[in-house]
Amino acid sequence: MKDKRKIPKPVIKRMGLYYRCLNKLYEEGIEYVASKDIAARLGIKSSQVRKDLSYFGEFGKRGVGYNVDQLMKKLEDIIGVNKIWNVIVIGAGNIGTAIVNYPGLKKEKFNIIGVFDADRSKVGKKLGKLSVTHFSELEKFFNKNIVDLVVLAVPENAAQMVVEELEKYNIKGIINFAPIKLRTKIPVEDVDITLSFKSLVFRIEREIK
Repeated sequence: MKDKRKIPKPVIKRMGLYYRCLNKLYEEGIEYVASKDIAARLGIKSSQVRKDLSYFGEFGKRGVGYNVDQLMKKLEDIIGVNKIWNVIVIGAGNIGTAIVNYPGLKKEKFNIIGVFDADRSKVGKKLGKLSVTHFSELEKFFNKNIVDLVVLAVPENAAQMVVEELEKYNIKGIINFAPIKLRTKIPVEDVDITLSFKSLVFRIEREIK
């Protein structure tokens, strides 16, 4: 396997797409699949699929293709979804509520075990099986639970302060929905929904012109 530090970020993101595609193929009862078939389902080139997978080893056989079940298990190891990840959500607004209520996360082994907010009017509100806890209870929660990931869904002006609090605890990463570049050594994945909208309208405008 090549050095993980040299693997381009777009390749890492496509691993999730390949895994989802293989899951679908497995559910359809397909035992073997060619790179061109994966590529066709995802709208990319088959050479891209082969190049991406080559970062992590040699998979498949010429003339036969990839064993769907075996490759899916390999990708589980590569991505890290071969185990359950405990997640908390900080921010019980619209985005935080949507994340807590999204059933696909648990299916993919991301287990939300807590939701927090600094607004006392939201404390006690039920989100699925969880109740919103005040942010001041965060340390007590970490003392009693193992938390791997944090979803940060707070306003921009509160995000850095929250991250500085999180640095006290042994978390592995942050999914950040706040529109701000966080200053932290904790690995962060920024999610900006507006960028997807802007990217789409940019493509539309170019095609129209």
